Amino acid sequence: MAMGLFRVCLVVVTAIINHPLLFPRENATVPENEEEIIRKMQEHQEKLQLEQLRLEEEVARLVAEKETLEQVAEEGQVQNETLVTWDLWSTLCMILFLVIEVWRQDHQDGPSPECLGGDEDELPGLGATPLRGLTLPNKTTLGHFYERCIRGATADATRTREFVEGFVDDLLEALRSLCNRDTDMEVEDFIGVDSMYENWQVDRPLLCNLFVPFTPPEPYRFHPELWCSSRPVPLDRQGYSQIKVVRADGDALGCICGKTKLGEDMLCLLHGKNNVLRPGSEMEDLLCAGDSPYLDTVQVMRWFQTALTRAWHLIAHKYEFDLAFGQLDTPGSLKIKFRSGKFMPFNLIPVIQCDDSDLYFVSHLPREPSMGTPASSTDWLLSFAVYERHFLRMTSKALPEGACHLSCLQIASFLLSKQSRLTSPSGLSDYHLKTALLHLLLSRRATDWKGSQLDTRLHELLCFLERSLLEKKLHHFFIGNRKVPEAMGLPEAVRRAEPLNLFRPFVLQRTLYRKTVDSFYEMLKNAPALISEYSLHVPSDHASLPPKAVIL
Repeated sequence: MAMGLFRVCLVVVTAIINHPLLFPRENATVPENEEEIIRKMQEHQEKLQLEQLRLEEEVARLVAEKETLEQVAEEGQVQNETLVTWDLWSTLCMILFLVIEVWRQDHQDGPSPECLGGDEDELPGLGATPLRGLTLPNKTTLGHFYERCIRGATADATRTREFVEGFVDDLLEALRSLCNRDTDMEVEDFIGVDSMYENWQVDRPLLCNLFVPFTPPEPYRFHPELWCSSRPVPLDRQGYSQIKVVRADGDALGCICGKTKLGEDMLCLLHGKNNVLRPGSEMEDLLCAGDSPYLDTVQVMRWFQTALTRAWHLIAHKYEFDLAFGQLDTPGSLKIKFRSGKFMPFNLIPVIQCDDSDLYFVSHLPREPSMGTPASSTDWLLSFAVYERHFLRMTSKALPEGACHLSCLQIASFLLSKQSRLTSPSGLSDYHLKTALLHLLLSRRATDWKGSQLDTRLHELLCFLERSLLEKKLHHFFIGNRKVPEAMGLPEAVRRAEPLNLFRPFVLQRTLYRKTVDSFYEMLKNAPALISEYSLHVPSDHASLPPKAVIL
């Protein structure tokens, strides 16, 4: 039994050892499906390689996106830091600018040792030799020149004013008689302004400027819209305003037929069936621009010139002279022509009063610089001529007897007039001279304007003009000037407005600026010879008033 089991175990072990799958022989044959297995393994390997490439590309894309996001985040952080830095610098610069501006405003009327010297100087210096070292005539020569050449014009100015005022009164009265009070503009009494009424006119021929206020027919009224009381306007529009024509009750049409639809059997007793109300036509009758509610300067001047022509034809038979329109580029310019060949010019300027103040809106200021070119025909310029006359009159009462302030202005105006005839007009005008004088009157003590200081004050006036020209800055005397006495009664909106630079055109027009500066220094250079010549001989190059005008 045991031997039998041993044999069986031996046979099993021998069979296992000799099995071909466990111990293949070296010359054993390759199975038939080995090539197919190899092919499948190669295909699988290729798939693995493709998948590896795809994964590598995906990883590379993710890495690139991550780097891009990090870069954008860094740039955003840098930009935020830059913006914060820029805001900080902008704030600091603005604060510094405001500090400098406040300091300049506080010191711009301070002393000017370069210009005058002494403890009476109150104006900033030029930092160089005043007037380029040019000298003016001495006190004796200036006094002799003023007595012989300028003072004599005062009597002629008085007679000229009286004659023109009498004639204009008659002319405006005739104009009123031709107007329909229910539909036409109402013309008020004239107001004399500028040099002829401020007693410093020296240029010939003598010229009267008269404001003629007018108002719309009832129930309309003028509503001015100042540039300084509304939204901010460009620099070239400062000084200009618009005038809106409105009804006193706020009703633009004034009739119920314009607001509601009437029945077929109802008729408006005001406008009838064939007389339909046309707001556009109504606005044109009120001298507005097209369908706009704003007053048009061109239509106003056309209406005024037509009305003056009709009024003159009504009274022409009473006078022994002719009346004609003068300069075509100056609206309201008129000229009286005598039979002797002499003439007398004057300006009638239609104006609109600004509320209850002494400010007036004008379409054109003769012989005065405008603040710029009006953008449209609905832009009206604000004139301070009445306030200027009041300020000079108020100041003269506080000055010593025989004060030299108007004498300085007359001599400077005389020199400028002669220089303009030699080299043609420049950008400097009599209005700039008067503005400079008003600033000096406000900054000087009353005792500084004694008649004996004529040469000193004239030198100071020319120094002020020189500084203003070099800085291209001459502020309007009233607009934004809070040093003007409150007794003048200026509207608060004007007092608080931004200062208006009358020399702003020089910043934009270099050719005009260069011509003005050259003409100014040439005027100073010619002043001694010109004053000496006119002191010895006063030429009769002006038209004088006839002894008496005859009224038929």
